[in-house]
Formats: sequence, C-alpha cells, structure tokens
Amino acid sequence: MKRSALMLAACVACSLTQCSSAAESAAATEQVLRDATQQLLDAIAPGDVAVWERWLDPAVLYVDENDVVRGKAEMLKELQPLPKGLVGHLKIAEFRMSLAGDTAVVTHEDDETLDYFGQVLLSRFRNTDTWHRTPVGWRLLGSQVLAVHQDPPAVTLDAATLCTYAGRYVLTTEISATARCEGNGLVFERAGRPNRTFMPELKDQFFEPGQPRSRRQFQRDANGAITGFVDRREERDIVWKRAP
Repeated sequence: MKRSALMLAACVACSLTQCSSAAESAAATEQVLRDATQQLLDAIAPGDVAVWERWLDPAVLYVDENDVVRGKAEMLKELQPLPKGLVGHLKIAEFRMSLAGDTAVVTHEDDETLDYFGQVLLSRFRNTDTWHRTPVGWRLLGSQVLAVHQDPPAVTLDAATLCTYAGRYVLTTEISATARCEGNGLVFERAGRPNRTFMPELKDQFFEPGQPRSRRQFQRDANGAITGFVDRREERDIVWKRAP
C-alpha cells in the first residue's frame, strides 16, 4: 500500500510537471505569435516587404476586409508604403490563441490610427489567423480580416422634423410597428418585441445604437410626404409601408 501511494504521488507530480510545462509552452508560443503579429502590423504603413516575406507561409491564403483573396506573391506585391500625406499605425488591442499541436488559431482586434492629411481617423479590425509550426519556425498559413463596424455620429433634428416620422408602419397585414418621437430619437413599438430606439444619422436616415450594420431609411413621395421606410442591412432592404 505504501509503495502504491508513493507511485501515485510520483505520477501526480509528473502529471503536474507536464501540465506546467505545457502551459509554459503555450504561453511562450502565444508571446512569439503576438510579437510576430505586431511586427506584421508595424510593417504595413512603411510597406516593409521583408517582414511579411519572413512570416508568411508559401501556401498562405489571405482574405482582406474587402473580401479580396490573395496568396503570398500577391500579398507581397500589394504591400506598398502609405502615400505622402498619410501617417498610420496599427496596434493589437486584444489577442487570444488556441493551440493544438503544431497548429495555432489566433484572433485579435487591432486599433488603427490614420492621420489623413491632418484629419485623424480611428478604425478597428478583427483578424483570425491560422499559424503552423514548420522546420524553420511558426508561419502564417491563413488570415481573414474583418472591419469592425462602429455606430456613426448622431445628429440632432428639431422636434417638429423628428416627429414627422411618428406613425404606424406595416410589414404585412399581421405585422406592424408604431414609431413615436422621444428625446432626440425615435422609439419603435412592436407587439411581442422589446422597444427599439433609433437615432438620426441625417435627415430620413436613422441607426440603432449597437447595430451599426443596419439603417432605417425613410422613403418619400414626389410631394415629400413620408410613405414608409426600408430596414437596410448593408445593401439589403426590407420595405415597411406607412399606414394611413
């Protein structure tokens, strides 16, 4: 019994050591990939091809935020310094890694600051990268970039203008919503659904805070009277008609 207990203790100690070693290895890998990722980001503005040449796998597939797919040669050809008058940099804001053997999947959000001829633009991007370990070290095998949408700035409409949008709107004979002006926005009420508040982006165009991919675009007839609105999710419209 005593010997069995000693053997069990030894196995547990060994297991703990292995777990600790694996954790340290994962942490070290994450730091390597984070450093490599920041190097790649730093190399974009100056068009530093050598950095991207080093880290890209020959078989890499890179999908940018405009849905363009490129291989390594195309990526390196595309990489050019920012034009005169533009100054920008990208910095990792959030970084997470999942490691499985010689493959690591990384997702990171990056903050971009771009001085565009004296005007500062702030943007954010979400990257999901696949790295694999090769005989010469970690190399980027796949990447997909998404632009992180943000709410637009709201404008203030005078009360009389804002309240012209109030009324009842119908999608079908069974589905309708009522809009009322409240504060600086429109509150839409629909049976069985939570109320939704929309803020004016400009006249006839409203957005819902926290839902930057969609807009509520009001429609008018030839005389300027509001006839309804479209729920526009990027380029796709769902039409609602104003009830008499």
